[in-house]
Amino acid sequence: MLVFAIIFITAALVFYSTAVWWEKATRLLRGKHLLLFWLGLICDTTGTNLMGRLAGGILQPSFHGVTGMLAIVLMLIHAVWATVVHANPRPEPKAQFHRYSVVVWAVWLVPYLSGMIFGTAT
Repeated sequence: MLVFAIIFITAALVFYSTAVWWEKATRLLRGKHLLLFWLGLICDTTGTNLMGRLAGGILQPSFHGVTGMLAIVLMLIHAVWATVVHANPRPEPKAQFHRYSVVVWAVWLVPYLSGMIFGTAT
């Protein structure tokens, strides 16, 4: 199960990072970015669920557990918000959305890195 968890978490990193930085480079939220946001969220949630099963639960009272849950909640809010912005016919929100994506990605990166650091330290 650990191998699958690592694969899903790594896929989340690839999908979410690609979406965030591609969107930032183009400075316009597009459907392809939206798809990658959702794929990143799905992979992260799946990988976190698998890791949680191995650890005895996903709501561990630790730095990694708290930041991980915060990151998933922010990713969900971000993906829903991106969906709403993308459905909006006005171009302004789509052109400004990238500013917030980098912030959510940076928050998501904290538990990703802490998982690597704390996971390899045990």
